[in-house]
Amino acid sequence: MDEFMAAAIAQAKQGLREGGIPIGSVLVKEGQIIGQGYNKRVQDNDPVTHAEIDCLRHAGRIGNYNDTILYSTLMPCYLCAGAVVQFGIKKVIAGESQTFAGAREFMESHGVEVVDLNLEECQQMMSDFIQQHPKLWNEDIGV
Repeated sequence: MDEFMAAAIAQAKQGLREGGIPIGSVLVKEGQIIGQGYNKRVQDNDPVTHAEIDCLRHAGRIGNYNDTILYSTLMPCYLCAGAVVQFGIKKVIAGESQTFAGAREFMESHGVEVVDLNLEECQQMMSDFIQQHPKLWNEDIGV
């Protein structure tokens, strides 16, 4: 596993330690992490603070996002995929999509390269969380 996905997983674990949903994300430019974040919907009582959104907020205004790569422990949902498309991020690397399929086809239809690493650690983290907190998970994905 590369250092960037490891950093995203560390973000997810931080969110879990805080009582939130274990999804983490990092934004990489020129081989450096320029933003990182995790799902803070529970912690901030904010329905749109998904990991990718938190990550982009921490990256701040960088002008052009074309040469960035977004890493996320889970395949981005439509909210986060919309941000990817809106800002022109050309590549997304997801830890897994088994527990949640996300919006892969949407991103790809807008020219985004999507890589699904199908990592057991990411799958297990989400599976455990979903099993222990199904109501909270369903709220997160809008069910």
